[in-house]
Amino acid sequence: MQHEIVSREQWLVARTALLDAEKKLAETRSAVVAQRRTLPWTRVEKEYAFDTPAGRQTLADLFEGRGRLIVYHFMFAPDWPQGCPDCSRLADHFGGMDEHLARRDATFAAISRAPLVKIEAYRQSKGWRFRWVSSGPCDFNYDYQVSFPAEAIARGEVVYGYERCKVDKTELPGTSVFGRNAAGEVFHAYSAYFNGGDMPLSLNYPALLD
Repeated sequence: MQHEIVSREQWLVARTALLDAEKKLAETRSAVVAQRRTLPWTRVEKEYAFDTPAGRQTLADLFEGRGRLIVYHFMFAPDWPQGCPDCSRLADHFGGMDEHLARRDATFAAISRAPLVKIEAYRQSKGWRFRWVSSGPCDFNYDYQVSFPAEAIARGEVVYGYERCKVDKTELPGTSVFGRNAAGEVFHAYSAYFNGGDMPLSLNYPALLD
């Protein structure tokens, strides 16, 4: 892109106009965050099972006793040789979250359909230390609209981010938040996807817990 070259005075006019737009965007984002805080929860009825380095675990187990669980739906299909490059760039920033989320009574996990042995090999090759588990034994990825059967893609019957759309991949990314009460019941609180919505990334995860 070729940028116009202007005087300092002209630049200040353009910059202050942009500042007004940025303030309006911040106000809108604050309103959206406030609306998200009031979003109701829905009970998770299925007993999902995940392969983890600690053995087979349920969704409730992934909370590690805390009240919230933030999940990054990492694109990594069972037949892929490695994880999605774009997801991998995001994952480079996952490492320092645990301590901060723990103070907010929350924990984090990345979840993919790839077998655990592939996940572990790829995670170690990247030097990552965050928890990453396999949803291969269950329908978790399909139920939360981040994995799609090839036949559904061919028919154009995919729902991603609550909208029917055409996709050309069996895996897409997303972020989900789950809650857990004192009785150990698990609830789906929130999900966001890369289809035009507000997809929170790691720096913004604490805002999902207010």
